[in-house]
Amino acid sequence: MNTTNVQKTSGAFIAASWIALGVGMAGFIIGLWRSEMLLSEKGYYFTVLMYGLFAAVSVQKSVRDRLEGVPVTGIYYGIAWFSTILAIVLLVVGLWNATLLPSEKGFYAFAFLLGIFGAIAVQKNTRDSQIFETGSSFSKPSDH
Repeated sequence: MNTTNVQKTSGAFIAASWIALGVGMAGFIIGLWRSEMLLSEKGYYFTVLMYGLFAAVSVQKSVRDRLEGVPVTGIYYGIAWFSTILAIVLLVVGLWNATLLPSEKGFYAFAFLLGIFGAIAVQKNTRDSQIFETGSSFSKPSDH
């Protein structure tokens, strides 16, 4: 990647990304904590949230790696996309069949999407900061 035109990510965008991730995750988790769902339902939604966050970061990283010429196997790239889509489908199916008020379903959906957006943005900012500071997207192992 040509690092001569890389600009430092603004502090405001970094803060907004972390806030989006935190508010999305906290809102979703607090909503689960305060809900009157069965423990198994709470576990299902929590697992879908964690799976979705990890999958979205994997997609962002693999897409960015490919754009920068870093080798990414087709199977990993496909699994990352499949996992992201699957996490969203699992959330939609779970909410569709849940005995929740429509406003509660909407709350969980938007908290999930905000968390996913925040995770992707935080990953992007982390990668951009690494490139800006080191001039390379690759971390070289230290000799310590």
